[in-house]
Amino acid sequence: MAQAWRCSGLRWSADGPELAWDGGRRSALTWGKRVAFGVAEGGVRTCVGARGHACRVRAVVPGRSTGARCEECARLDRAHSVAADTIADDPRPYHVYLAWFGPGMTKVGITALERGSARLLEQGAVCFSWLGVGPLMAARRTEELLRAALRVPDRIPYGDKRAVRSALPASAAERAAEVEDLHARAVSLPDWPESLDREPCQPVDHAGAFGLTDLPAAVGEVTELVAGGVVSGRLVAAAGPDLHVEAGGGVVVVDTRLMTGWELVSAGGDDELTVPVRPFRERERSVQDGLF
Repeated sequence: MAQAWRCSGLRWSADGPELAWDGGRRSALTWGKRVAFGVAEGGVRTCVGARGHACRVRAVVPGRSTGARCEECARLDRAHSVAADTIADDPRPYHVYLAWFGPGMTKVGITALERGSARLLEQGAVCFSWLGVGPLMAARRTEELLRAALRVPDRIPYGDKRAVRSALPASAAERAAEVEDLHARAVSLPDWPESLDREPCQPVDHAGAFGLTDLPAAVGEVTELVAGGVVSGRLVAAAGPDLHVEAGGGVVVVDTRLMTGWELVSAGGDDELTVPVRPFRERERSVQDGLF
């Protein structure tokens, strides 16, 4: 019987994307590399636990869940989460950033200073710039200021990010334009928190790191893994948690968060895709009022 591995998600290192596996093993990913895995017949997806602790009941979780946690573990995981606003006394300094994912898709967010740009890679930000740095609550107030005054969202749906990756502006200057414009508007706002230091606009472009140059348009996205299902194809790009895999009939996007909780085995070398795939719908062209 083939050895099974439990995937713990996609990680971004200085050398590029890596698939991480329970037990500490890492699999480096490079463009052109074959990605081939399957779920054994009769397999079930179980909860990944919370904050380094296993799920006490090894609950079965839905295939379409990107969190791969049961209700109890999801509640425990968010109980000590900056993202969920459940921690207000974190003494670490925080960066406020502006992240761009495609035309008309710019968001504001925060990340601990010590994490550097890891959060931006994890989200699939094609271009970003720091906006300021300071205490957690000052960073949170700045987020709210941009949402209220400039109608800048703090979330961009992953479906929208995926749908435009193959049709982005060709030059780094074009990709940085909206971030530069928004940065100038943001730093000129009144009521800027005094304890948050402004930072200059210095756009960082991730198109090369993600492999987005000449990226073929994806025909769809995997919605879930299933028992007996196989994904096997050539890796053409990776951004955030997503793998863009060419599997015979075209490029499909595999959200690696859907891989967690499954026992996965190696698959054969031929292109194969026997999991549910949803065709991409054309993204509605919307405008962020007050910005562009």
